[in-house]
Amino acid sequence: MPDPSDEDRTASLMTPAKLAQLKVRPAPAASPSAWLDQMAADAGSGHVRRLLDLRQQIAGQLREPELHGVAGACQELHDALEKLDFAQLEPKGLIARVTGRGKEATAGFVAQYDRATHAADDLADEVRSLQRKQQAQGTALERALVEFDVEIRAIEKIMDQGARWLQDMRNQLKTRQAAGGDAAAQEQIRQDTARCELLVARLKLLRTANSAAQEAVERCKGAAGRHAALVESAQRLVENEWKPARQKLEAVAEQAVAAGSASEGVEAARGARKELQAALQQVVQDCGALQAQEQAAGDMLAGLQVSLQAAA
Repeated sequence: MPDPSDEDRTASLMTPAKLAQLKVRPAPAASPSAWLDQMAADAGSGHVRRLLDLRQQIAGQLREPELHGVAGACQELHDALEKLDFAQLEPKGLIARVTGRGKEATAGFVAQYDRATHAADDLADEVRSLQRKQQAQGTALERALVEFDVEIRAIEKIMDQGARWLQDMRNQLKTRQAAGGDAAAQEQIRQDTARCELLVARLKLLRTANSAAQEAVERCKGAAGRHAALVESAQRLVENEWKPARQKLEAVAEQAVAAGSASEGVEAARGARKELQAALQQVVQDCGALQAQEQAAGDMLAGLQVSLQAAA
């Protein structure tokens, strides 16, 4: 008894109904042969059209512009921290204390510290905004990418079925050509040969489109994963890097206001500033790298339009 799994490998069983499973859009045909010709030329078109729709959705969900706010806020805080002049906290001599220059220097440091805290508040706002957008859009993008994968696998299955049918039909054609036959038989051989060529051309289009789609979706997945990681990194910076640094900076600022100078905790504050600035610069660099990655993914999606339309 033949294996039922061999049904889609046998050209003689590739009936109009079987080929119809390879497409979504129905099309009238004048004869069974014309129907088979249409299927060979149009196999998988429904999946390709769905890829076109998903391509547009995903392109609209890539979020490269959203990173400018976080990158800019990180740079603002970095620059504000750079302007902190710890020398203004050093104990002042008698003349400085009498003339009030010591208080002026201390007040200058406090003003610089206040500007840094305002910059940090702006960064926290940008991070919260990015988190909200990630939560709102991340699920939709993930779902679109999953569906994109499903359509790619469906087209791969159609290409595998078509390749097996093509190989089987060519083997049959060799046997039929060797056997000869009357004019009607020769005409049928000619039609089947032409149908094979139609399928060859169709499979080539599908292969080109599917390969481009696979590369584009992988780029988009990479950008989406990196975007989520960047959101987490920015949140950690606000929660785990800025807060302890702020405590050290605030301590020396309060000490300077109370005593006119500060000595304890200044080195710890300097070290906290340095570490925080390094973390801020890393996020700025990560934003730039992700912007480039999302732009490249967007460009690839735009280029995908051509190959998908050719196969639609």
